[in-house]
Amino acid sequence: MINKHFITKNILLKIPVFFCLLFCIECIPVSGQLPLAVSVDILQAEDERYFSPKLALLLKNDDPSIRKRAVLAAGRIGDVAALNVLEQMLRVDKDESVREMAAFAIGEIESIKSAEILMDLLRRQMAEGITQPSLCGRIVEAAGKIAAANPKEKNAADLANSVAEFGNAVIASKTADRDLILLTLTALLRSKPPEAENIASAFLAHPEPRVRADAANVLARLRSKKGITQLIKLLETDTEAIVRANAARALGAAGEKAAEMYLLEAATNDTDLRVRVSAIRSLGLLNSSAAAQRLLEHAEKLLVSMKESKERLPAERNELLEIFPVLGKLFYNSKNERAAVLLEEFARLDNFENPEPLVARIRIIRGRGTGYPEPKNWRQVASMVTLIGEFSTIEPVDEEDAKRKALASDQLRNLARAVAESDPQKDVDSIKAGPEILRAFARFNTTDLPEILRLCLKNKDIFVRATAADLLADLPASQETASALRDAVSRALKSDYDYNDAQLALLDALHKTDPNGSFDVFCAASNSVDYLVRKKAIEILSDSGNKESCLNSPKPSSGNSEMLEVSKLSGKLRVFKYKPGNKTKQGQILNLQADYYRAARRKNGTVRAEVLTEKGTFFIDLFPEEAPLTVENLIKLARRGYFNGVEVHRVVPNFVMQDGDPRGDGNGGPGWSIRCEINTLPYERGIVGMALSGKDTGGSQWFVTHSPQPHLDGGYTVFGRIDEAGMKIVDSIVRGDKILKIIIHEKFASGRLKK
Repeated sequence: MINKHFITKNILLKIPVFFCLLFCIECIPVSGQLPLAVSVDILQAEDERYFSPKLALLLKNDDPSIRKRAVLAAGRIGDVAALNVLEQMLRVDKDESVREMAAFAIGEIESIKSAEILMDLLRRQMAEGITQPSLCGRIVEAAGKIAAANPKEKNAADLANSVAEFGNAVIASKTADRDLILLTLTALLRSKPPEAENIASAFLAHPEPRVRADAANVLARLRSKKGITQLIKLLETDTEAIVRANAARALGAAGEKAAEMYLLEAATNDTDLRVRVSAIRSLGLLNSSAAAQRLLEHAEKLLVSMKESKERLPAERNELLEIFPVLGKLFYNSKNERAAVLLEEFARLDNFENPEPLVARIRIIRGRGTGYPEPKNWRQVASMVTLIGEFSTIEPVDEEDAKRKALASDQLRNLARAVAESDPQKDVDSIKAGPEILRAFARFNTTDLPEILRLCLKNKDIFVRATAADLLADLPASQETASALRDAVSRALKSDYDYNDAQLALLDALHKTDPNGSFDVFCAASNSVDYLVRKKAIEILSDSGNKESCLNSPKPSSGNSEMLEVSKLSGKLRVFKYKPGNKTKQGQILNLQADYYRAARRKNGTVRAEVLTEKGTFFIDLFPEEAPLTVENLIKLARRGYFNGVEVHRVVPNFVMQDGDPRGDGNGGPGWSIRCEINTLPYERGIVGMALSGKDTGGSQWFVTHSPQPHLDGGYTVFGRIDEAGMKIVDSIVRGDKILKIIIHEKFASGRLKK
């Protein structure tokens, strides 16, 4: 008989050995993988926005995978102090993937100081016949970014012309692959050299569909008149929907009247929504009166189909909401009753929550319409005030028109004053319409507009104040406005905890209104614990030449005052760890050591997000290796139930579907911000990215691309992908649909699943 005490004793003796081996195995990286401790060090440096001596040392590591990851971190941090070593690595590092990442990182820093090395390397590659297409792609990408970010610098035009020269070399090259061509086209779009449209049009006949699509996209965004014949052919015959869609966009942007019949055919009969929507928009740009009747008939058929649908919000809504503004333009002031009936019927079915049919109707038949109900929620209020604001565009032709316009202005004035006096704690729902009310009233540009906007600066609602600040910044400067903005900034620095939108908007408005007379206010903001506010203030002080004076002023009383002063004096804006006494969580490091380790351990293919919606379920394959902390943030929010029942607040067909805002108005977030984790993954169809209102302002809002969006590459964090089956669900989602729940499925190294 086996002695159980003997077994127990031997097992206990082996347990420490087992854990020791387990620990050692975890610390020893698999070839090509980073040691866990190194990954954590890099994540912390990125969070702190600190190009630290430790990070600089990693750039010299013998392991190319470590050097490559450290290079990416240097680019994300964006400190120009890293440029010298990055440029050296771009020239001489033994590993081509490291050199490629060095070029990408230089592009992320966006300093014009790197123009010379990029131009030199492009010239050398052209002389050698583009022998390293992958490296060249990253170099020309960086050149395009830097030229676009520094348009007023004297080297910017030379850099843009180098991009064009390289583009011509790519046309002639036999070694240029698909990825190199795509990166070159995007660089041309960003840098906009005079030859850009000629080069782009040369790729319209390329055998790769994505190249044809991107070439048409460049022409559309440049509003070029090149390649019209080829674009019409692509719209008519290309088998790829995204090529047809971009060809339609380019023809509209070119103002090509000869394309009207082809665009109308695509708008009403193409099988792909992306193509139809692109053609519809282009017909609007062409102001094609010949298309009006057929578009109206198409809209009527869609409305019938919508009414027959069993969905709460049928997919046809997306297309109809795109058609309505075009109908409003094509039937302008025509008093077409048939169009008016269509628009009113949709508005009633829609519960008057979208402004597009209401605005289109007023453009066709002046007058608000009859029997419109009193608004009962903020969306209805926002739609109605957008409708009333449209009267500002009417040039009265008779006394009745003049009365309508005056009445509209008076109504909005009363509403704007009500916004100024409202209490957001009592008017929780209606206050969300406040920004739209102010924007609608501002369209009339009345003499009392500045006074009312200054009153709104005292409102407790952050987004009302942010909107008022934006609108005041566009008005002529005055002492009254400057004084009101100074007071508003001071109050916001003390009272705004959940969001920093008002602080940032107020600082921008004050800088524009009173750049040299508000030194003390900007200095106070430069001592904020919020990195984004602090950075904004120091940029303003630097721009006005007052930075040094502020740095020599007495230290603030904040608990982080010493670190803040060191940060400014060293010229390195760093992010500090959150302390409960700071009250706000914005612009601070919230991650703990355990968060970094958990995020760094995840591998691609081990974690998915199951998204349950009213239209069906789709899965997001998350990319923790490219965006570990962004994925960690989504997982935390999903497991808290944060996304449960949240409405999709934004859908732009052939662009994005966007969600993650519990407010539903596009302003909401979790009460903190996360930094960008920009990576080299491109925005193709079905890519999931982090929505931003500026660099490092992510929180909870995310978006999915309906089609490739190369202009987003390297600007927004890519952290997931949805397969084509899932995209069928995404394509059917409309504004107002609900995300019922997001479930995280995570597989650990043991194979165990966790939800």
